[in-house]
Amino acid sequence: MSENPRMAALRRGMLEPLVLTALDRRQRYPAEIVAALRDAGFPAQEGTLYPLLTKLGREGAVTHEWRESSSGPPRKYLSLTPAGERQLSEFRAYWRDLTDTIEQIGRHS
Repeated sequence: MSENPRMAALRRGMLEPLVLTALDRRQRYPAEIVAALRDAGFPAQEGTLYPLLTKLGREGAVTHEWRESSSGPPRKYLSLTPAGERQLSEFRAYWRDLTDTIEQIGRHS
């Protein structure tokens, strides 16, 4: 069964705030971010994630540090910057407002 195109567009728009949420108060490397999203039921692929992480880095929302790994090459661990924390806070406030608006309109229909 194919996915509803409207829902697919909404899902794509949710990737950025979900990635920021995955990094809230916790450093992760990209494969861990993908796993966290999938574990929560959000279909994510590394091929989609990397361009977004690059964009977030350019914008100053995330930073990274390299760490040695016992299971292979060093890993790039990402974390939120203060700007990323503000962006996540703005996303959360907007989401609450949007949810409230949807509920309010539903009550008045």
